Amino acid sequence: MIETSTRTYKKIREILGKKNIPEEIESYYDYIHMASKGIKAEIIKNFIKKFNLSRDTTADFLNISSPTIYRWIRANKNLERNYAIKLFELTELFIYGSEVFGNQENFIKWLKLPNTALGGMEPIELLEIPDGVSKVKDIIGRIEQGIYS
Repeated sequence: MIETSTRTYKKIREILGKKNIPEEIESYYDYIHMASKGIKAEIIKNFIKKFNLSRDTTADFLNISSPTIYRWIRANKNLERNYAIKLFELTELFIYGSEVFGNQENFIKWLKLPNTALGGMEPIELLEIPDGVSKVKDIIGRIEQGIYS
């Protein structure tokens, strides 16, 4: 498993918004702790903006509808714990992928290409299923290490 650095945790906090995530992130378990306390749906808007994604695409990642995201943000709702954790995981993945592929655009292109290591599936298809983010992260780790994937 690829270890997440302190630098990456700081980037996650900057991307999702320090006002939404007032505490430092030091480990994956902080995602759970903070999500349990409650994190505003505004982090979805910040994620979408940073990675230049559509609300529909982000809704697919979260297995919800685009109008639901709109309503949550508009109502300044706290996300349910699992949605907040998923946003943390996706943000971490997008930072990692952008670093390995040189930039965000290359990473997003790669996400949409069929991958032999995934049985011909596109990596983006895995992001909405349980444990899919970690599977994509593992493939990126193999690519980073120069292992054919």
